[in-house]
Amino acid sequence: MASGGPLPASGGFEGRVHLFPLRVYFEDTDLSGVVYHANYLRYMERARSDMLRVAGIDQRAHFDGGGGAYAIHDLQIRYAAPARLDDALVVESSVEAVTPARVVIHQTVRRNAVLLTRGVVTAALVGPDGRPRRQPAAWLDLFRTLTPINDMNTGEPVT
Repeated sequence: MASGGPLPASGGFEGRVHLFPLRVYFEDTDLSGVVYHANYLRYMERARSDMLRVAGIDQRAHFDGGGGAYAIHDLQIRYAAPARLDDALVVESSVEAVTPARVVIHQTVRRNAVLLTRGVVTAALVGPDGRPRRQPAAWLDLFRTLTPINDMNTGEPVT
């Protein structure tokens, strides 16, 4: 390895879905021994950041160049089943919709085939002044390649 040591774990795409593996550690759990509810938001945030990085979006360079950063505009989350210490989980993330200033990402957290949590996150790109701004054209093009085409009448994916 060029860096002289191991690299952090990273997810990858299977088709249009980004898969981000993680493990539950003691620090993730509450007194009852299950993952504390807010930690699912952390898992989903890590997965979204990894998805963007793996897709080729350099958020840090954009921010450092004065282009702004994503801010969460809306978040919906539903809990279905608990995760526990040492569970191996996968966060699945997929781009659901994109507008000039926003991206909507659907995420699930699973343990094998068991759905634990489902969320929908809308992130808006905001400039250093805190006002919404257009996402770079290259990012919009990339998001469009990751967004499934849905029938406008039924909402079902077009195959």
